[in-house]
Amino acid sequence: MQFLDKIRTAKKMPSLKKHILITIGILLFGIFMGTFSKFLDYRHAELPQFFQTIDHALDFHNFLGGFAPWIVIAVCISIYSSTPFRAAINVFSFFTGMVTSYYVYSNFVAGFFPKSYAMIWIGFTMVSPVLAFICWYAKGKGVIAFILSACIISVLINTTFAYGIFYIAISSWLNVFMLISGIVILYKSPKETILMIGIGVILAILVETFIPFHIW
Repeated sequence: MQFLDKIRTAKKMPSLKKHILITIGILLFGIFMGTFSKFLDYRHAELPQFFQTIDHALDFHNFLGGFAPWIVIAVCISIYSSTPFRAAINVFSFFTGMVTSYYVYSNFVAGFFPKSYAMIWIGFTMVSPVLAFICWYAKGKGVIAFILSACIISVLINTTFAYGIFYIAISSWLNVFMLISGIVILYKSPKETILMIGIGVILAILVETFIPFHIW
């Protein structure tokens, strides 16, 4: 733990009662977001005209069906938790609430259950505590924190852009906003941040080149 403490030191521990309240709040937020996301996906054609126009312009319901917003939310929950262990608990609580409410709504209200897609999200939820524990250290100091930040940025880059040798396209302007949000959350010094983005770009290209499949 001394090695990890050199990367980032845990904050002063709040009371157990406050820990429990924070985790319950995050769980309820996850339940709300999962329900809202599926409701918007299922009922977007029935929204009032004004909201339909906004949804059509931003493709908001498909945006919530992707990975970018959930990655940014999870990163935010993780790094602003008081300890890496609390990060693991809080992020797991969020995804448990979000994924459960999303697929409960899908099965019992929308009337269908996409099993293969659900298994991806369930698997992601199961590994989320480990990822959150590691991610907590991205806001620390030193080479390891820097590499972790660059890795997170690389994932957000690949959720934002579709590219090849002779082309590059933006998948969604909302994903661009998520990429910018991720950079702001993980911001270090100006020099480090620019270098972090540069390495993130390189890592994103390597992942896209050498890994033949992705889930975002």
